[in-house]
Amino acid sequence: MHATNSELSPPSRATVAIGFVLGMLAGASAQDRDAEQLAAEVGIDAALLADPAARVPLAHYAALYNHVAATLDDEAFGLFPLPMRVGSFEFLCRGVLSAATLGEALARAARFLRLVLPDVSITVARSGEHAQLTISERQPFAVDRVFSFEWLLRLLHGLSCWLVGRGIALDAVDFPYPPPAHVADYTLIYTAHSRFAAPGDSPATPLVAPLVAHFAANLLDLPLRRDEAALARFLAGGPGRLTTLYRRDREMVTRVRDLLREALPELPTLETVAARLHLSPRTLARRLEAEASSFRAIREALRRDLALARLGQTDVPIATLAAELGYAEPSAFFRAFVGWTGQSPSAWRRGRQAG
Repeated sequence: MHATNSELSPPSRATVAIGFVLGMLAGASAQDRDAEQLAAEVGIDAALLADPAARVPLAHYAALYNHVAATLDDEAFGLFPLPMRVGSFEFLCRGVLSAATLGEALARAARFLRLVLPDVSITVARSGEHAQLTISERQPFAVDRVFSFEWLLRLLHGLSCWLVGRGIALDAVDFPYPPPAHVADYTLIYTAHSRFAAPGDSPATPLVAPLVAHFAANLLDLPLRRDEAALARFLAGGPGRLTTLYRRDREMVTRVRDLLREALPELPTLETVAARLHLSPRTLARRLEAEASSFRAIREALRRDLALARLGQTDVPIATLAAELGYAEPSAFFRAFVGWTGQSPSAWRRGRQAG
């Protein structure tokens, strides 16, 4: 099965929370590298690194992924005591490509990662109709514990989706740390059913509990759909290719998001969007749920992305922006914005201008 051009192209409007950028740069900073310079070299404004509400284009994030790995000669970004040398990702892919099923591929991946990242333990278990992917610390993740777990899960989940040629829905994920500042993105990257450690627990303090991803056991029986030619194209983008899966394994999410954006300032209903896609509302809701999202989550993520971009890059009045995003009253936009950033729209804009 060959990959198409559209399959390998990242969604043009997708953005990434700055928390993921900071996590990717944490290892470089720990090695006294100039993180701001690394970001600037792929087109990410260094000023954004100090803005907890900032977002960057997905293409820049993918470029940073490859750039940091190449600079450090470490495809794990300096997160662990032993580097995962450049080329490891290719051998991981080649090592699993001949597996008959996804379950066999994940078992091989776990053994490979045990060799190159000895501080990490990965297991896959099934019980009846349910399966679990467990990521544990053999030694505490000391550089950036949150991003270490985020990256490892995304590596395995994204690779799994690519190998079988479809989205792998995660029913729930237990993360062994409190919700990070960029937790809103977890719905579109992992699942809407994310569970976290108690807020009083420090993310920097290792907990006994591992990360556990829950999914349907029959997914482990899916056959792999990729061949050597598809792998060559996949590897052409380096490990950063995985970041293009940020929303690509959620095709319906992207289609709904684009339809909503085109309709602004009107906000079509689920029923209207379903009709545009020649689906019943129930089928659309079910497809979005299978892609670990919902109509409401997509709508709010779109409004947030556009609000942050326009407030930071234009002088449009806040009341006008609220109307452009489909809010009937500026007060409703104000409440939503405070929920996203912890600040009012005017205070957030002043902070950006001061920076």
